[in-house]
Amino acid sequence: MIKNLFKLILVTMSLSSAISPRWSDEFHINFPKIVLRNIPFKVEFEVPDQYIHESLVYRVEKNIDTVLVKNKFFSVENLIFSKTGKNILEITAKDFYKRYSIRVIPGFIAIVLPLVAILFALLVREMIVALFTGIFIGVTIIYDYNVFKGFLYTLSEYLVETVTNQEHATIILFTLLFGGMIGVISKNGGMNGIAMSVSKYANSRRKAQLATLLLGLFIFFDDYSNTLIVGNTMRPFTDKMKISREKLAYIVDSTAAPVACLAFISTWSVFQMSLLEIPFEIYGINRSPYIVFLKSIPFNLYCLFAIYVVFLLIISKRDFGPMYDAEVRAYKENKLLRDDAQPLMDDSKFYANKIKRKEGKWIDGAIPILVVIIATVISLYFTGLSNLNGKLKNIINIIGSSDAYSSLLWASTVGGITAIILSLFRKLLTLRVAIEGWLLGLRSMLLGVIILVLAWTIGRVCLDLKTADYIINITKNIMKPWLLPFVTFTSAALVSFSTGTSWGTMSILVPLISPLALRYTDGNPDSIIFLSSFAAILSGATFGDHCSPISDTTILSSVASSSDHIDHVRTQLPYAITVAIFSGILGYTLLGLGLNYFIIIFIISMILILAVFLIGKEIDN
Repeated sequence: MIKNLFKLILVTMSLSSAISPRWSDEFHINFPKIVLRNIPFKVEFEVPDQYIHESLVYRVEKNIDTVLVKNKFFSVENLIFSKTGKNILEITAKDFYKRYSIRVIPGFIAIVLPLVAILFALLVREMIVALFTGIFIGVTIIYDYNVFKGFLYTLSEYLVETVTNQEHATIILFTLLFGGMIGVISKNGGMNGIAMSVSKYANSRRKAQLATLLLGLFIFFDDYSNTLIVGNTMRPFTDKMKISREKLAYIVDSTAAPVACLAFISTWSVFQMSLLEIPFEIYGINRSPYIVFLKSIPFNLYCLFAIYVVFLLIISKRDFGPMYDAEVRAYKENKLLRDDAQPLMDDSKFYANKIKRKEGKWIDGAIPILVVIIATVISLYFTGLSNLNGKLKNIINIIGSSDAYSSLLWASTVGGITAIILSLFRKLLTLRVAIEGWLLGLRSMLLGVIILVLAWTIGRVCLDLKTADYIINITKNIMKPWLLPFVTFTSAALVSFSTGTSWGTMSILVPLISPLALRYTDGNPDSIIFLSSFAAILSGATFGDHCSPISDTTILSSVASSSDHIDHVRTQLPYAITVAIFSGILGYTLLGLGLNYFIIIFIISMILILAVFLIGKEIDN
């Protein structure tokens, strides 16, 4: 027995020495945890200096290829495995040799996970359970269908890494601190003061909704601040006008991502135009990406018509689908939420604690909110100014170099401090009561934050499962020049809805679609095909950000409006899909066919008007 064990150790040592690299501590290879069958993947290398100018040989299945190492960092792309299960990637370079085991799974699994999570959430109406189940299933697949590992690594790896991500942590703090500020100005009567002041001018349901829409258009520089400011500011007043929380959440959501995506200066616009820099550099195009972005704005059809439909519904006083039922319930039964609804922000305690001293006025609520807006703009400017690093000093480069996440965090903190100081100065609250209000507001955001963390986590699981890669690859095979805008929009919409991320979708598709569009148009970035294809990416990506149950903006809209999240998604989805079908699918198909832009806008506008008046019904009647 001991002799056999000794032989086994010797064999193991000899095998390990045969396949272990001499420079294993220096030769770093980064490859995906999971690879989809027949879907290309990429391997990244970091090699020691002695391997530069040497040939690197890699074998995938029976295919052997060679690449000349020119830099310390490089990558090999378009590698494909045709069989599922554990496959071997072999790397040889000079005196380096190693075999890597890579798991290959069927492609359809990548799209099943997010769809199961979304459908489960819509059917069961328990968002936390649905999201956690989706994450658990995805991580279990990643860890070779091991249920035990799937559960443990869901907690210790995926959820922990989501929370410790700097950007995510900043957004969580911003949301909690903003909730604290709302708690103070609700406690001091400021929110009620705003509602009473607005009621003098917006003295009907239609005017209240228009005021919400206009405020959403005014705060165009960032979708997060837009969502939380508009929803929390207008909620007390829309409640008085018997407007359902679902309708408020829809208006808030429709003027967040779509407005930020269209704005010529916003945290979105700078990111979007920056994605064009590398494709332009590769094709030798000497054009400002910002100018091209500005020219693409009219072709951002989904965002334009998403806002248009909100305006149309408000003016006509009509709704259809589940939203109509929600509005009838609110208007005739005075039920802002359905029975058994679970709003993501519990604001009932705000209204249960009436102020027994001096009543708050509109300035007690408006000043802290204005401080948040002004502080955000100032922070964006100065953080951008300090990060220019030699760039030309103009507003575009300043906003592009700014730290949006830190700016929002600082602004919400200053806003909360302002609300407390103002309450003390005007003798509305004692310090203890003000702090109690602040903590109450903080706690009211907790459910929304939990769902936000779960949504980010399932997005990361989708990234590891290559959900976006699968959707892109199954749609690109039908690509034709005139179909490019339509296929691009459809791909972006599917990716963003499945993963809940607009920026991630843009980051994937712009480098993929832009070179293709430039090739079809002989390198002309001013052509209709290029501009509409680029805008189709932004439109499709915004569609998912606007209405996906796992999108952070959708979740924050439910939080700010104190709406049940699933009810918000369920009532908003028919409107978003209607806009996507006519503006996205029809509009981009007609653009690809070369029809005049203004005729297309007219056709879509008329169709949407007919849809609202033929399908929609007036709430008042």
